Amino acid sequence: MNLIDTHCHLDLPIFREDFHAIMADSRQAGISTMVLPGVCRSGWQHLLELCTRNSPLLPAIGLHPMYLDHHTQGHLVELAEHINSAPLVGLGEIGLDYFITGVSHRKQQELFEAQLALAQKAQLPVLLHVRKAHDQVLATLRRRHFPHGGIVHAFSGSQQQAEQYIGLGFKISFCGTITYDRAQKIRRLAQELKLQDIVVETDAPDMPPSSHHGERNVPPNLLEVVRTVAELRGESVEVISRATTANAGAILRL
Repeated sequence: MNLIDTHCHLDLPIFREDFHAIMADSRQAGISTMVLPGVCRSGWQHLLELCTRNSPLLPAIGLHPMYLDHHTQGHLVELAEHINSAPLVGLGEIGLDYFITGVSHRKQQELFEAQLALAQKAQLPVLLHVRKAHDQVLATLRRRHFPHGGIVHAFSGSQQQAEQYIGLGFKISFCGTITYDRAQKIRRLAQELKLQDIVVETDAPDMPPSSHHGERNVPPNLLEVVRTVAELRGESVEVISRATTANAGAILRL
């Protein structure tokens, strides 16, 4: 197989000790490419260096809405500089998170729109982090006429919202959540969306599949996500693998 993990965080310290073993296991599992989104300015340099040294890793840096206290106006300036100098496949992860408390919605919105403007100027797709704010993100994308699409990471919204994202040029990403029987809404969505609109991810080290519940998630677990999507849709693993890889390659221009 030739799989693309469209969202994982192998740059985090939790992977430092066995990073090379994980990379070898990922290759063995048929994962040819892994996209590493950045969340804070403090981690960008390490992420970019890691991707430079390891060709299966592709960088997409951004300022995550959950970490507003870590971001400054100057970081937006630095982000613009990196866009001009680094071979990014996208900007992210960016978006809105209304699930957490104590983080200003207004400041999140300002940060999101500033980064959308950077992505639009650079003609880059975006990797979206959205929780309890899909309608607000969709309204922002429409109002700004954002034309470059991207991926809605670890999608958790409704079918109607998914179809609206797709209409705006986005792919819908499924992760380990889909492997849990209780995740009926997401499992049903994986059956109903057109195959051309689906990509897969691990979000490692978070969101492990059911067989690894409570463990650190790793990219080789992407196989369980793919197998579950295949089972739900009544398709072969090979068909899902080829389609999701092609979809990711198209949206990220790989």
